[in-house]
Amino acid sequence: MFLQELLLLFFLTFASLSSCFGRFKEDPYVTKTHQAYGHYWGDKYKPRYASSLKSDVPESFGLMTRLNRPVASSASPKMVNIDDYGAIGDGGDDTETFEQAWNEACSEGVDLVVPRNKNYYLKPTIFSGPCRSNFALKIYGTIKASPKISDYEKDRQHWLLFANLTNFRVEGGGIINGNGRNWWKNSCKIDKTLPCTHAPTAVTFFACNNLRVRNLRIKNAQQMHLTFQNCVNVKASNLVVTAPGDSPNTDGIHISETQNILLQKCVIGTGDDCISIKGGSKYVVATDIVCGPGHGISIGSLGAQNSEDRVSNVLVNRAKLSGTTNGVRIKTWQGGSGYVQNIKFQNIAMQNVTYPIIIDQNYCDQEEQCTEQEKAVQVSNVVYQNIGGTSASEVAIKFDCSKSFPCQGIWIQDVNLVRQGNGAVTGSCANVRFFNRGNISPQCLRET
Repeated sequence: MFLQELLLLFFLTFASLSSCFGRFKEDPYVTKTHQAYGHYWGDKYKPRYASSLKSDVPESFGLMTRLNRPVASSASPKMVNIDDYGAIGDGGDDTETFEQAWNEACSEGVDLVVPRNKNYYLKPTIFSGPCRSNFALKIYGTIKASPKISDYEKDRQHWLLFANLTNFRVEGGGIINGNGRNWWKNSCKIDKTLPCTHAPTAVTFFACNNLRVRNLRIKNAQQMHLTFQNCVNVKASNLVVTAPGDSPNTDGIHISETQNILLQKCVIGTGDDCISIKGGSKYVVATDIVCGPGHGISIGSLGAQNSEDRVSNVLVNRAKLSGTTNGVRIKTWQGGSGYVQNIKFQNIAMQNVTYPIIIDQNYCDQEEQCTEQEKAVQVSNVVYQNIGGTSASEVAIKFDCSKSFPCQGIWIQDVNLVRQGNGAVTGSCANVRFFNRGNISPQCLRET
């Protein structure tokens, strides 16, 4: 049912999107300026829904957990409790007992329970299928990563890896703690004298179908917090993902080569992108998102090392970003190929965001200067609608597009961004074909 609803949502959204790019003389939207903007945000405008988004992490998490707790049935299903396999939960290594309990739950198709009020330390662990369908990992307590970097010698990419699972759920209101501080201080972004190496992703779902992840707190990842890779039909909801704003490369939710995924009611504040969407992903919906600190909500980076990447049919709807370095961003490397198309950012509130709206086709995240190249990932059919708030920098809208593959079909409607504090804001637009509708501030000035 979820898949049909998601596809219907995209059909309705992008049917209007394609019509707006096909016939620019007609107004594809009926939203008027006075409908798009309501009350002041202090002395600045904000979208009317912004006050309904909660930014207090503990309160939001508690509220989400209570509202989404399932009603108990009269017949309790059979469960596997990890304590029955010898797990202690007092700070010692419980990896082996988790593996044994997982094998039992997987083969029997019964729920695996992590009890509340205990801390279970795990080394890198793989929870693999195929398993009997329709069972869950219910985390009520805390799962915490081993702090010893030497424990990751066999696999520095993953801490908790869930692979090849169908009709699987992870839930419970508990905590997954990546215990990442030892990794952060050994990052080349913190200590420039160190070589740049990978750190583990805290939680990875690989090749999973019909997956539900909900009512969890994921914190202090070694690197990325939560990754969906090569998955189909995913719903992730009521998640709180947190790490210090200066923790390196700690993306909140990372989506790669995944399709039909819904992110809903998530509070994310980390040291990197709150949400990052990479190549091979399509039909992605993110709604009711609170982001900050961090680098914003990003598509990319794409096309690194002359690679081909494709991202399409992405909808970000109802989000609040506070104190982030970017707002909604598309970033691609020179020399790449492929496309980013059919993207819609709508109903978004910005507060003290350095670059609220940005397309960067000249992205270069390396110390040496990137050489200019003709090839580029094509960016087209992107809508920015009902976006308001404050910019921490002068440049509130920046489209830095490729000379040889300019951005096409960029639609800006009812966007109102002003400077945080005093000062003016501007729009900087190079090599982009864009169209305005409604009340736009600042205006995007074309560069030659």
